[in-house]
Amino acid sequence: MYSEPSTSQPTIGLSGSGALSHVYIQYPNIRCNIPDLKGLFYDDGNKLLLSPTSNEVWSWKVVPFDPNVAPSSDPISEGPVLSIRYSLDAKILAIQRSDHEIQLWNKETGETFSQKCRPESESILGFFWTDCPTCDIVFVKTSGLDLFTYDSELKSLRLVESKRMIVTWYIYTHESRLVLLASGLQCKSFAGFQLSSAGIVRLPKFEMVMAKSEANSKPVLAAEDVRIITVYGRIYCLQVDRVAMLLHSYRFYRDAIVPQGSLPIYSSKIGVSVVDNVLLVHQVDAKVVILYDLFSDSSAPISAPLPLLLRAYPRAKTLSFRLPDNDNVSSEVTKEANDQEPVLYGDGWTFLVPDLICDSANGLLWKINLDLEAISASSSEAPSVIEFLQRRKLEAKKAKQLCLAITRTIMLEHRPVSVVARVMDILITAYSRAIKTDTYLKGMKPEKSFASSAPQVSSPTFDADESSKRVGLRGKSVSEFASGVAPVNQSSRFSGSDSEERASFEPPKDNSSEIHLVGGAVGKDILIGAETPYEKVQQSQFPVSSSIALDANISEQPESSITSAAISPDEIYRFVFAPVDEEMAGDPAYLVSIIVEFLRSANMERIAVYPNLYVLTAQLLARSQRYAELGLFIINKIIEPSKEVAYQLIESGRQNLPTRKLGMDMLRQLSLHDDYILSLALDGYYLEALKYVRKHKVNSIRPSLFLEAACSSNNPQHLAAVLRFFSDFIPGFKNTSDHTAYCQILAEMNASVAAA
Repeated sequence: MYSEPSTSQPTIGLSGSGALSHVYIQYPNIRCNIPDLKGLFYDDGNKLLLSPTSNEVWSWKVVPFDPNVAPSSDPISEGPVLSIRYSLDAKILAIQRSDHEIQLWNKETGETFSQKCRPESESILGFFWTDCPTCDIVFVKTSGLDLFTYDSELKSLRLVESKRMIVTWYIYTHESRLVLLASGLQCKSFAGFQLSSAGIVRLPKFEMVMAKSEANSKPVLAAEDVRIITVYGRIYCLQVDRVAMLLHSYRFYRDAIVPQGSLPIYSSKIGVSVVDNVLLVHQVDAKVVILYDLFSDSSAPISAPLPLLLRAYPRAKTLSFRLPDNDNVSSEVTKEANDQEPVLYGDGWTFLVPDLICDSANGLLWKINLDLEAISASSSEAPSVIEFLQRRKLEAKKAKQLCLAITRTIMLEHRPVSVVARVMDILITAYSRAIKTDTYLKGMKPEKSFASSAPQVSSPTFDADESSKRVGLRGKSVSEFASGVAPVNQSSRFSGSDSEERASFEPPKDNSSEIHLVGGAVGKDILIGAETPYEKVQQSQFPVSSSIALDANISEQPESSITSAAISPDEIYRFVFAPVDEEMAGDPAYLVSIIVEFLRSANMERIAVYPNLYVLTAQLLARSQRYAELGLFIINKIIEPSKEVAYQLIESGRQNLPTRKLGMDMLRQLSLHDDYILSLALDGYYLEALKYVRKHKVNSIRPSLFLEAACSSNNPQHLAAVLRFFSDFIPGFKNTSDHTAYCQILAEMNASVAAA
């Protein structure tokens, strides 16, 4: 999916070289200027960066990421710190002091107690807090798992359950609520448990694949070679095979662990991040990043490998950081920044789930970001880029702007109709999905809602791609009647992958209020066949104004309200079709072909299209004098009837009477009596209009309009007929000033005729 990297990037790069990149870290970062630092720990349950000292622990909130966030502190007793985490309600602080002891401190009461294991038979490998309804904290020991609840009255931990097995090491992420326990001589045998708000799920045991380096050599799998990631709501495990130089992928289901293939690696040491559901594989030795989108079926990278970029780093600057007043810590700590940039992929770097980098050697925390503009510019495959951008959520506003710009560009470049049609399919499918899932212009739920946000491991059931089976009946008629337009019947991979993912998750049946995983994301069930009412769609659009510039219009929307890159049909008209029409005034046939494909796609997804696009279609066909095709478009309802379209047909009918008649007939079919009568009167057919008024009993007309038209004809018989009509049709008309004035005019006209 990649060609050449983008050149429209900032010039500040690796070691000031101005290197290009699709991934960057932004300066300033979170800096931990704490004297007597004993290390940095990441509490992923509370999104905290923790830094203990000899008598207290400092904590920085890292979500949302704010370099200027002020730390808070809590007192702790002296002693070694192997691991440290707050409870999910932040009321209890747990510190692992040794391989056999974990100390707990209650912030509200200030009381401290310890939980120990049997040193002669087992040791504590670590612990984590959980939102599981049956336990509060889990100890991972060499003998298995111990599940405890916290008893506030007894001020102690109560053992709920023990799961016995031999454990060499373990990994856990709060994002997935999944713990993997490694055992065996090569540490490649695993048992897994998911402890979420829905309960405890025990996964089947499985073994990871490891290549042999020599005949009698059996490599041992280390904890740093295994990562748990969550992408599009799916839980994966990534395993580094250093001998084969492959990154193996496994997907977790409730009753199976399914290998998903392997990706090549080019360094003996790698790091893994997930940014906006995009997998980033850091080749640490090679100092480049490779991007993958696991939503698509292809294992090819999104773009070419490029270095990690450091943006906005000052060459020399004094950084100051104010800490809360404390007897043992100076109220102002200053540190001179080095003249050279920080060393990227340093020895002290640790990649934290999902998108943070901790530099423990320098006390820094970085956040990884995607450069959507660079990724888009690095590929010439417009459909693939549009698909990728439509799945982005963190920078939905920018993704939306890029999609509109790319669509507009490929049309101005006269790309093949089949390519543009594919792009239209993707945009309409994405918009339809956003409407059905109620994510279009809807604020996202607060970050703190962890209790029900963990993805559920599930059964590996798959449905066939329904999008390839859909047949648009009206799309067929469009292809038949639009000359020079070939029908495009390609299924959208975006839609197809979504269908597969939606089928592979089964929500629990015992809790209707639980937020279930549907379509690979946390959300409610999707009504696949629901038709969006016109009124509902209309309320979700931006204000209609084709004269507003793209960037200015979208920037008016609050940043928090744009949570989806989906683009409505009205936005496609205003920011794609209308600007392209202005720049391609000499080639209406190509634009008509594109609009036809757009209408076909919208019809297949049952998405309402606004009259302004139909008006543009009628304008283009009339401009190229394709009146016969315009008539077929109207007769076969390719152009939907509306008041706006009818007036456009009447206007275009000045050069073609059958087209004008189509417009008049459309007004009559839509029961727009006033508009139909007015059009007849303005064209001089006022007597025919009066017959229509009498037949349909229209009582909202203005007599002066018809009297003036009859008077302009200089025909006293016509004026007399109009006066007689209104005298009979409108009670009290004879007492009006109009009747008096025009009766006098009629008398003068009759006198002139008699004198002649």
